[in-house]
Amino acid sequence: MTAKGVTERALVVVAALVAVLGTMAPPASAQTLRERLDDALTVNGVSRAKTGAFAFNLRTGRVVYGWQARRSFKPASNEKLGVALAALRRLGASYRIRTELIGAGSRRGATWRGRLFLKGHGDPTLGAGDLRRLARKLRATGVRRVTGRVVGDETYFDARRTAPGWRASYYKIESPPLSALVVNRARVNGRTVDKPALAAAKAFRQALVAAGISVAGRAATGPAPNDSRVLAVVRSKTVAAIVRHMNKISDNFYAEMLVKHLGAVLRDRGTTAAGCRVVRRVLQTRNVPLAGVRIADGSGLSQYNRATARAVGAILLAAWRDAAVRGPFFSSLAIAGVDGTLEERMRSGPAYGRVRAKTGTLRTASALSGYVGTRYVFSILQNDNPISWTRARRSQNRFAQTLARALR
Repeated sequence: MTAKGVTERALVVVAALVAVLGTMAPPASAQTLRERLDDALTVNGVSRAKTGAFAFNLRTGRVVYGWQARRSFKPASNEKLGVALAALRRLGASYRIRTELIGAGSRRGATWRGRLFLKGHGDPTLGAGDLRRLARKLRATGVRRVTGRVVGDETYFDARRTAPGWRASYYKIESPPLSALVVNRARVNGRTVDKPALAAAKAFRQALVAAGISVAGRAATGPAPNDSRVLAVVRSKTVAAIVRHMNKISDNFYAEMLVKHLGAVLRDRGTTAAGCRVVRRVLQTRNVPLAGVRIADGSGLSQYNRATARAVGAILLAAWRDAAVRGPFFSSLAIAGVDGTLEERMRSGPAYGRVRAKTGTLRTASALSGYVGTRYVFSILQNDNPISWTRARRSQNRFAQTLARALR
């Protein structure tokens, strides 16, 4: 065969090969990131109609994925992200919540003639050690005897023990009773009590006796008189530490106490409703789209809560862009395969150690929202009645792994 014939034959073979390849689907690597994310999100047993998802590239400033991102869903514990942003923004990372020892009466020598009030301001970290420190501070002033009662003052918050929209079964199971004065999460002798302020007063009375101060009166509850004076103070861990604990392990009690404290500090009303208004206002000022968003509590337990994947993504974006908030907010999120509520998830693959996110779990909702490295923000909200947590988490994990793989 001549050289010309060989060349012609080779061209025919190449043309045929090109024609065959043209009929084949492109390899996975040729898919766009949006297509890969769409495939990852799709898992049998998880309703696409009841799923909202959103992903944003922090470096390019562009949305890389959206699926029903403006539709309202129950956010479960992703509700805590807005609380974290509001607390860090309005109170500050270094802010600490006070618990005061207040005296009503007068001192004569080593005797306090009157009552002592333990006034709480909603410190969720308050423990027996704090009560011992208060007792020692009083003893250091020279007081050795108290003639009146030790009174727990929880009036900084309202008297509601739960938040609106909670199932009855959530009380004490998902969160201790809410009060401005709670010690050791209202646990006494291995059980959660119904009257946390009274339990706190009893515990403080015991702490005083243990510190060498005799107390004639019994423990009680009630408001401190206006003409009483502060004798000693203890303070909580920082808001940054409280937010870290709240988000890492999804602590409902911490979230609800923070919301009520926000309401008390910024709206003079220690109620869930007032605190939720503060959170909503913070989100509004940070350009979070609030269409379809309803904030009914801080923890995400309320059946009334609604959010959109776009709004949750915007909360994450607002925190990232705020220099005063970014560090404590980012570090508060669970790390894939390492700690918190993500310790047992994504323990391998590119997402391991690179994804920081907030989980959310209810009987009817599952969610995962957070950061992938320092490049992507994402949010996935999934609802059903009931929802398969196993399948929903598989979908969320696949989505996060796909974004993490894109980092390369």
